[in-house]
Amino acid sequence: LNGIDSTVWNPSTDPALSTPYDRDHLAGKQANKAALQAEMGLAVDPDTLLLGLVGRLVAQKGIDLLLDALPRLLAMPVQVVVLGSGEATYVQALHAAAAAAPSRVAFRTGYDEALAHRIQAGVDALLVPSRFEPCGLTQLYALRYGTVPIVRAVGGLADTVVNATPRALATGRATGIRFQTASAAALLEAVERACALFRADEPWRQLQHAGMAKDHSWAASARAYMALYRAVLDDPG
Repeated sequence: LNGIDSTVWNPSTDPALSTPYDRDHLAGKQANKAALQAEMGLAVDPDTLLLGLVGRLVAQKGIDLLLDALPRLLAMPVQVVVLGSGEATYVQALHAAAAAAPSRVAFRTGYDEALAHRIQAGVDALLVPSRFEPCGLTQLYALRYGTVPIVRAVGGLADTVVNATPRALATGRATGIRFQTASAAALLEAVERACALFRADEPWRQLQHAGMAKDHSWAASARAYMALYRAVLDDPG
């Protein structure tokens, strides 16, 4: 798995954030949500599930799934923030969606490192509907920031996000929501699950705490690499 720089991506010390926070002080995350909604021109509402997507706007990342789902998505109590650059068709469609529903959809084209940090801190859930993903970093940043990843169960996304099944929730292992099929319908169903958990409050807090407890730093990845190398060296075959 990839590792993240846990000093750069640290919500308790991140200079890009309006309010620092950590696993034991998640009220700061609510302050960042309100600040992000205001910055992006969205209605400031703590009870609306704020979804984010940060990444390249290409077919691999499943941007078309989000666009296909968007009309039905906006029938739910959600808002959407997207930051990214890529194929012109997707850029134009996202600009049009933001213009049609400016209090519900916000889009910034290009890449802005500080804004990426504010999105990770401010959104409630991060969408990663990739068609394939060897590992991915954005969902690891989300876990670090107490943001619940909603991911397709492929590659490194499946390896790093524990699906919020009843059993995983009961045992405190769940860290996010996974869906299988690369379709708008499957993405919508995953967001519906997220909305239900968000409204329930305590299960959502449980997801946040479990995700923030994970160590996806390069130190952890380095230990895994060293164990693999030692196993290879020790194998007499």
